[in-house]
Amino acid sequence: MTTPPDPGTPHQNVTFPSNGGQAHGYLAVPPSGSGPGVVVIQEWWGLTDHIRDVTDRLAAEGFVALAPDLYGGHTTHNTDEAARMMQQLPVADAARDLAGAVDHLLSHEAVTSSKVGAVGFCMGGGFVLMLAATVGDRVGAAVPYYGIRGFTDEDAERVTAPVLGHFAGDDGFATPEQARHLQQILTDAGVDADIRIYEGAQHAFFNDTHDGGPYDPELAERTWRETVTFLHTHLGDD
Repeated sequence: MTTPPDPGTPHQNVTFPSNGGQAHGYLAVPPSGSGPGVVVIQEWWGLTDHIRDVTDRLAAEGFVALAPDLYGGHTTHNTDEAARMMQQLPVADAARDLAGAVDHLLSHEAVTSSKVGAVGFCMGGGFVLMLAATVGDRVGAAVPYYGIRGFTDEDAERVTAPVLGHFAGDDGFATPEQARHLQQILTDAGVDADIRIYEGAQHAFFNDTHDGGPYDPELAERTWRETVTFLHTHLGDD
């Protein structure tokens, strides 16, 4: 699935203001030089090459994409260490960095949209939902991949963005039962939500970087096309 970024796609590490401090991230701008803004939220592994690749791919699709670095430059491919880093991540600090990323995109000269999209994976999927609840109508489209952690029934009442969720049928981290509950609470809150559960798929089916992992190339490509269409529908084109 990994697609080399278009050679005309500028990408760079950036620093942006965040609630009186400074946050860091990876920014990619489309070859056209402008487009709707999208926040890309990392898995528990950190801001890895995979997340940078996803950010570049969104830029190639016409979006100005920003992936905040929630771990301050640390990455890992060890499951135990990833779990530890996720548990030690102060939720308030992460939410602040993500809100700062939204502000940075909306003030960026290349961003043409009045709202941003948010796409996240695993831990980042839960943060997508929390971000949508935190910043309200500044998020115009939310796409969580197999992640719910930290999101509550009360949070659902504060979501205004439409939600497209991609979840695996064989997943002990974000279970199908949790995904169905997510659909229910969002629907009850009046949110335009489409939470999809793919039978036979496993957690992290989108990540193509782990040898012998659960990557499903056909499903990854299909959900990618659906995600891009969803973002363009709700954010507009450049």
